[in-house]
Amino acid sequence: MKKTDLIIMDLRQFLMCLSLCTAFALSKPTEKKDRVHHEPQLSDKVHNDAQSFDYDHDAFLGAEEAKTFDQLTPEESKERLGKIVSKIDGDKDGFVTVDELKDWIKFAQKRWIYEDVERQWKGHDLNEDGLVSWEEYKNATYGYVLDDPDPDDGFNYKQMMVRDERRFKMADKDGDLIATKEEFTAFLHPEEYDYMKDIVVQETMEDIDKNADGFIDLEEYIGDMYSHDGNVDEPEWVKTEREQFVEFRDKNRDGKMDKEETKDWILPSDYDHAEAEARHLVYESDQNKDGKLTKEEIVDKYDLFVGSQATDFGEALVRHDEF
Repeated sequence: MKKTDLIIMDLRQFLMCLSLCTAFALSKPTEKKDRVHHEPQLSDKVHNDAQSFDYDHDAFLGAEEAKTFDQLTPEESKERLGKIVSKIDGDKDGFVTVDELKDWIKFAQKRWIYEDVERQWKGHDLNEDGLVSWEEYKNATYGYVLDDPDPDDGFNYKQMMVRDERRFKMADKDGDLIATKEEFTAFLHPEEYDYMKDIVVQETMEDIDKNADGFIDLEEYIGDMYSHDGNVDEPEWVKTEREQFVEFRDKNRDGKMDKEETKDWILPSDYDHAEAEARHLVYESDQNKDGKLTKEEIVDKYDLFVGSQATDFGEALVRHDEF
């Protein structure tokens, strides 16, 4: 069996699974579909440096990576931290700025996205030239399934391909229909890129706008997240969503959401946790108060940025004393 055939089988299985999951969700009218893209919290731990730096460790490294540092000696932690600092210093001027630190924190928090891209990259860069063309993506993802006029699973693959091609062209900044890894990331995860937000809004509106008038009215808005399924009484959260639509979503009070109102709904301007944490780390570590950090300043305050056996043991003693 060819590699493309295997990928097509995987795609069909995934879409069938997605269809079943959607049907299951719609059969449970109390469940709510969430279209809003929120920035995730940097850590589920309390941010209280007087007690521990666990929040800062999770923010700086990501929760899973932070755990690995707790198994290292202080010397090993410092050495690995020094290597990370070299990566953070993007312009290689010997200093880490708030913006560079913010970018690193966002990368650490969304490491799963880049891991997902790496997995998909291997399956789509068929000629292994370090680029993914639209033709490569189309052949690897759809392949011979497009030749089947009546697929068993009922999906309209040609319509899906047209939608994918439109998004691919939006992600492809230079218009050559060949994606770099960064452009491929924007294609797979458009909500993470400012220049892709319009396509996120457009696709969302197309999903919800059942009468295809270019707007989302109240019933379409509610119908996307809730199925009556024969029930007369709506759950309280549905009534609340109706009020939210009238009071906040439909800003111009014309009974429907246009493109800008939909964008405000699904892509809200959240508080920038990464920038706040970056400023906090710089403030706490900047010994000469020049507004930026050297590698030495960061390593000197290593326990603020990363854990080690020493900090983990120290926190265990504190917890034991409190107990």
